[in-house]
Amino acid sequence: MSHSALRPAEAAAIDHDVGRALAEDLGSVGDVTADLVDDLPLRAHLHCREHAILAGTPWFEACFRALDPDVRFVWQHADGEPIRGGTDICAIEARSRALLSAERCAINFLQTMSATATATAACVAAVAGTKARILDTRKTLPGLRLAQKYAVRCGGGFNHRIGLYDMVLIKENHIAATGGITAAIKLARSRHGSLPIVVEVETLSQLDEALRHAPTRILLDNFTLHDMTEAVGRCRGLVPLEASGGAELHRLLDIARTGVDYISVGALTKNIRAVDFSLRVAG
Repeated sequence: MSHSALRPAEAAAIDHDVGRALAEDLGSVGDVTADLVDDLPLRAHLHCREHAILAGTPWFEACFRALDPDVRFVWQHADGEPIRGGTDICAIEARSRALLSAERCAINFLQTMSATATATAACVAAVAGTKARILDTRKTLPGLRLAQKYAVRCGGGFNHRIGLYDMVLIKENHIAATGGITAAIKLARSRHGSLPIVVEVETLSQLDEALRHAPTRILLDNFTLHDMTEAVGRCRGLVPLEASGGAELHRLLDIARTGVDYISVGALTKNIRAVDFSLRVAG
């Protein structure tokens, strides 16, 4: 299975995501402009105007298939592959009304997911040659988390937790509310011992306390490069370390060179610029 292969939960989410998007666009009346067109077979080409990493083709296809089950696609690229700007990347054959009605929703998915994949690929390239892996966060577009998590993997990144249910992530407010790092970790092990337990620390003294309890991972929150290097030395590889906060593209290599195992980057899913796609009907 490739790094960017669809996971079962993601595959199951596609029809729900697409159904919600089409319902938003079509309303209770349908596409009144497409209604002006004779419903005949039509061919179109998907064009990409800029360099990007492709992601989201299952969602793209599902938009058209929901309106025309017999639609056909011929792709020149697969998810996770680079696209050169100014090229046609897919030929589509469908009924004209389905083609015109699904166009915007389909491109919305593709432009958003490809944006996340492209941003991720840039971050992965920035830390090439180090052991650091690029992680996403929960800072995703509402309702599109699984889609964006898939796009991160298309760009060569790795997924952090999916939600609040699959990892115990003890952060500063949890530490304050439970009476400290030691207390929080003990509670986590007693109540959710089968789940990964990750502890966020803000100081080297908190790191030392967390290390005594050997959590699954320790998250270094807004550490300086000097303190990250010190943390790696104190950890001695016993617990994986994740750097979080201030992980801008131009700083990633410096962060990775401290020796941390992971760098989480919220910008992969929240600070993105849509990739420029267009659909052209064949003359």
